[in-house]
Amino acid sequence: MKKICVIGTGYVGLVSGAGLADFGNEVICCDIDAGKIDQLNNGIMPIYEPGLKELVDRNIKGKRLKFTADVPNAILNSDVIFTAVGTPMGQDGEADLTAVEAVAKTVAQNLNGYKVICTKSTVPVGTGERIKRIITTFKNNGNEFDVVSNPEFLREGSAVGDFLIPDRVVFGVENARAEKVMRDVYRSLFLIETPMVVTNIATAELIKYASNAFLAVKISFINEMSNLADAAGADVHVIAKAMGLDGRISAKFLHPGPGYGGSCFPKDTQALAKTADNFSVNLEVVKAAIRANANQRESVLARIKSILPDLSGKRVAVLGLAFKPNTDDVRDTPAEHIIKGLIQAGASVVGYDPIAAENFKRYYLPDLEVKDSVWEAVENADLTVILTEWNELRGLSLPMLKEKMKQPNVVDARNILNIDELKLLGFTYRNMGRSKI
Repeated sequence: MKKICVIGTGYVGLVSGAGLADFGNEVICCDIDAGKIDQLNNGIMPIYEPGLKELVDRNIKGKRLKFTADVPNAILNSDVIFTAVGTPMGQDGEADLTAVEAVAKTVAQNLNGYKVICTKSTVPVGTGERIKRIITTFKNNGNEFDVVSNPEFLREGSAVGDFLIPDRVVFGVENARAEKVMRDVYRSLFLIETPMVVTNIATAELIKYASNAFLAVKISFINEMSNLADAAGADVHVIAKAMGLDGRISAKFLHPGPGYGGSCFPKDTQALAKTADNFSVNLEVVKAAIRANANQRESVLARIKSILPDLSGKRVAVLGLAFKPNTDDVRDTPAEHIIKGLIQAGASVVGYDPIAAENFKRYYLPDLEVKDSVWEAVENADLTVILTEWNELRGLSLPMLKEKMKQPNVVDARNILNIDELKLLGFTYRNMGRSKI
């Protein structure tokens, strides 16, 4: 059992802190946002993530998890410091490390004994060395420390399970002393023989970016195949199934849609490409995936306009505003670009999302009309667009949908509706790679 401080109570920090406490460690999650800490101390989760509240409540009750806005004191009373602050994309595509550097300075000023400073935030290669230089520069005593890279691999909507039962854990360390500390932190996972990858810091930093970029490439590839399938009269679902049966490829992330979004893939692909440029290496495949993802959002608008060439005055219901189901995260959601394109074309847009509607309005379009139910949203609509594969949309009653709408026009950008039933009911429809099937 280790005394751990997790700095940052955003998506990664909160899930990681609660998960580390569940492994038997004594964890203090801290944040400079006192309002967020007050929420957490009052049992209010600042983000929506299935199972997170139960995990937090269990570890608070077990006296293994606490929250504080006093970051220096949390550092002083901990053996291991996890950095889980944001690394947003800067204007030039590079990761903005302002918060990471601020944490390093604060750690240096409160280094009262040997500590391991562990980076959970997604950072470009070389950041570990940068953190070491900052701490060495600003610490005012002879206390020793080690820097470790421990990247996260959490999927929004499945993060609790991903942390508690991970596919693998990666440690980037420089010596046996730091490795032993990390093995103690994750002792529970060693006992169940979770695969552990122990390497140097630079390799661990690159593993995270390489993993996300590869998945982004895979998504962009199947999206482009869906566009070709539409043009050729092929079925992308059968294509993806046949591809996925090949063990070298696997079926995961072969689901066409309106493009990837969220807090990771967009910024991580850009940051990796920019990092490579700084090393005079051209990551042409990654850059192509970035371009393809932007084009995919336009392809959804093209499908809409193939049904309604003149959108002026037309009422369009957009179902799904989060970038994926089971989250309220709207960062880089395809819905932003598509809804703004509809409005620019003169359409009247009404949105629906069971979780993310208010976040979408707050970040993008405060005046967007949103409804509390699917049926309110599609009432008298000239066209319905599905952008997020929420379970309730998978079971949508198509006869009722036709009854509610002014015109039976549908663009299913997630391929969740039954094509045979759409045809039988007389819908004019487009989807991703199956429109002519």
